[in-house]
Amino acid sequence: MAHKRIQKELDYLQENPLALCTAGPVGEDLFHWQGTIKGPPDSPYSGGIFFLKIHFPPDYPFKPPKVNFQTKVYHPNINSNGTICYDHFNILKDQWSPAFGISKVLHLICSLLTDPVPDCPLVPEISRIYQDQRSRYEETARASTQPFYVRSFWLRHTAKEVRCFVLVRGLIMLSYCEVCN
Repeated sequence: MAHKRIQKELDYLQENPLALCTAGPVGEDLFHWQGTIKGPPDSPYSGGIFFLKIHFPPDYPFKPPKVNFQTKVYHPNINSNGTICYDHFNILKDQWSPAFGISKVLHLICSLLTDPVPDCPLVPEISRIYQDQRSRYEETARASTQPFYVRSFWLRHTAKEVRCFVLVRGLIMLSYCEVCN
């Protein structure tokens, strides 16, 4: 059942692409996906491209997918390992329903970049800065979004993994390129 549902969601995403998010399988494995989020224009992450690792459990859609950032993000709800605080997203924990899908999950994660939740910090220090010194938070987040941070994704993967990603997702990256459009 999981395989059929994941394929259906992949087809839906391809027919109805999200504005700032993309996702799809790594190679032929429908249970392991790579995703990207383009930094929202109304956020300090504007101009960045953030990579996600998405894993669907065997009992999906009855259990939610696991999503982690592969790109480092200066954010109170995302730690240095890419773990995302889901406590404020009850649908990804206690209130998950098979009616939800990966599009909804990606939309929620993208919204986290524009609206951090300081009451659910994975990085308390960043949360304090966000609450007490908003301009400092935004400056640091903006600086950490510069291209040399995004390149860290490529440095943490084997040449074969990067080659596979480029072949599968290269067109997505080109669609984000303002010069090419």
